[in-house]
Amino acid sequence: MDSKKIQVRKTKNRGQGVFAQEHIKKGELIAEFDGEIYDWEDDRWTDELADHCIQFEEKKWRDSNGIARIINHSCEPNCGIKHLFQVVAMRDIFPDEEITWDYEMTENHPYWRMKCKCGTPSCRKIIGNYEHNMPPEIRKKYKGYISEWLAGKKFKKNE
Repeated sequence: MDSKKIQVRKTKNRGQGVFAQEHIKKGELIAEFDGEIYDWEDDRWTDELADHCIQFEEKKWRDSNGIARIINHSCEPNCGIKHLFQVVAMRDIFPDEEITWDYEMTENHPYWRMKCKCGTPSCRKIIGNYEHNMPPEIRKKYKGYISEWLAGKKFKKNE
């Protein structure tokens, strides 16, 4: 399910991105990870899948059949995750604004890392896992928009 209010366009420095064509209200569903499910030990697992699927259990990820897999990361996102697989607006999003979410809202594999290219003032430079990379103050800010599989777990940095 992809919102009719979004479109794929080229970004300045990150290849393709997803942009709002119309005003999107806080809480609106934008896209879903609704594709194949992969296990970490799956023979089909690749680095490309690791960078585009969403983690929803300790060793399980889900791909998208639509636009969700190409929504870019930002350390200052306008979207978050609800019900494990839904990308929803955390605030109102205006036309021509890029749709972004923080990949650490779902990822907790200890070895996965990605260089951040978001360029925001609060950029953390490296995208990693929720447990070790996401600062407690960011967790508080994202409350209600972190994947249920992580939000319910107890970690040292949890508040």
